Amino acid sequence: MTAEETLAQIATEISTCQKCELYHSRKMAVPGEGPANSEIMFIGEGPGFYENEQGRPFVGAAGKFLDELLAQAGLKRPEVWIGNVVKCRPQGNRDPLPEELAACDEYLERQLAAINPKIIITLGRYSMGKYMPGVKISAVHGQMRRLGDRFVIAMFHPAAALHQAALKPAILKDFAQLPKMLDQARAALAKSAPAPVEEAREDPKQLSMF
Repeated sequence: MTAEETLAQIATEISTCQKCELYHSRKMAVPGEGPANSEIMFIGEGPGFYENEQGRPFVGAAGKFLDELLAQAGLKRPEVWIGNVVKCRPQGNRDPLPEELAACDEYLERQLAAINPKIIITLGRYSMGKYMPGVKISAVHGQMRRLGDRFVIAMFHPAAALHQAALKPAILKDFAQLPKMLDQARAALAKSAPAPVEEAREDPKQLSMF
């Protein structure tokens, strides 16, 4: 299957998933969206009210702020893939539970394998915790780390600025630095990429008659 077909199949599975209790209260699951060949993958925490209504990620107030942040960083939403660590809305926008994170992790891992992004940008502490366990987001936000053959950048969730106005300057500052970090990541990945293998060419030889 192509990456597009794989993502479509995963989305179909998510829409009827009953692996955790969240399916009882969901209206629409939110698999995520974006190009199958995205260089950059944004991973948030979980759908909110409007996402649950529309089946799309980041369409509420936090989504509008994310669009502004993307524009500030020179990115456009259609160019990146956006999803969450849990695919159904936790009631009351509460934090996702460990069993809910575990239930959705297989879907997220399969999406990662299909898209194979070079850069993952985590939005919030739950997606950050998947790649940077044991640290506080207040200590690592705006920082980039290399994990294997890709880079992970930790960011505050855009919704944090809506609930805690004091965090908004830090979020704006982090996203202002994003273009520089993306360039650094691309340069490092290009430097470490294996050189293309050229097939050995033999000079044509004249066949001997004897």
